[in-house]
Amino acid sequence: MKTTKNLLSLMLVILVFASNISFAQESEQKPVFITITKMHFNLKADGKDWLKTEKEFFDKVTSQNELVVASHVITHLYTADNSEVEFVYVYNSWGDIEKASEVNNKLIEKNFPDEAKRKAFFDKQSSYYTKKHSDEIYQSMSFAKQPATKVSKPQIIYIRKSQMALNGEGKGYNDFAKNVIHKNPLVKAYYPHRHLWGSDSRDFIEVFVFDSLADLEKSADKNQELANISWPDEAKRKEFFEGMNKLFTGKHADYIFQSVPELNK
Repeated sequence: MKTTKNLLSLMLVILVFASNISFAQESEQKPVFITITKMHFNLKADGKDWLKTEKEFFDKVTSQNELVVASHVITHLYTADNSEVEFVYVYNSWGDIEKASEVNNKLIEKNFPDEAKRKAFFDKQSSYYTKKHSDEIYQSMSFAKQPATKVSKPQIIYIRKSQMALNGEGKGYNDFAKNVIHKNPLVKAYYPHRHLWGSDSRDFIEVFVFDSLADLEKSADKNQELANISWPDEAKRKEFFEGMNKLFTGKHADYIFQSVPELNK
C-alpha cells in the first residue's frame, strides 16, 4: 500500500477555470489545491480492521505531514458503485502536492522502522482495495463556506458535478452562493472546485455537507426561500437565474457519500 498511498498524496480535486468563465474570485481568499483519489474496496476481503488500519496510517503519516492542510475520507452511501471510497487531500500549492509524497516516505520510515513489520502493515492495507483507482486535481473557488465547528460524527456529503458551458456566457454564481448557500443553516459546509487536471475540463464540483439525509432534502426548500428573499422581484429573480444558468450546459450528476470523521484532518 505504500506505493498506492504515495500516489494518493499526489492527487485530488482542484480546478482553475478558463479565463472566459465568469466565476469571480476574491483576492482575500487564496485558492488551495485538492487531490481526489477514488479507490474501490475489495469486497472479498475481511474489512473489519479497515478503519483501524487506516487510522494508524493517518496518525503516523497523514496527520504529521504539515504540507497536507486537510484530508478527508468519504465512503459510498448513494452512488452507482458501492465499493467507492474517496481520499481527499488539500494543499496550499501545486508544489506541495509533490513534496508531500517525499515527506510521507520519511514519516513511513520513521514511524514504521522495522522493515518486515512495515511490509506486513502495507500489505494488509493494500488488501482492502482493488487495483482500480482514478485521480483528479482541482482548485478551490473563493466562495466556499467553512464549517463553524469540527464534527466528530459521520456527516452526509452531497456532491454535485455540473458541466460548464465554456462559452464565455453566464455570471453571478458567486452571488448565489453567498446569498443562498452560505445563509442556509442546513448546509454545514460548502466547497466549490473547478477542474485543473483530470478527465473533463468542463467539470465544476460542489461539495455540500449536511448533518443528515433529512437536512439534505429540506435544504432545497430553504434555498428557494432564501432566493426569494435575496431577489424579491420575480422578474429580476428570473433574469438573474437565467443569466447564471448560462454558465452550465444543464447536465449534472449527483453523488451522496458519508464522511469518516476519524480520518479527518
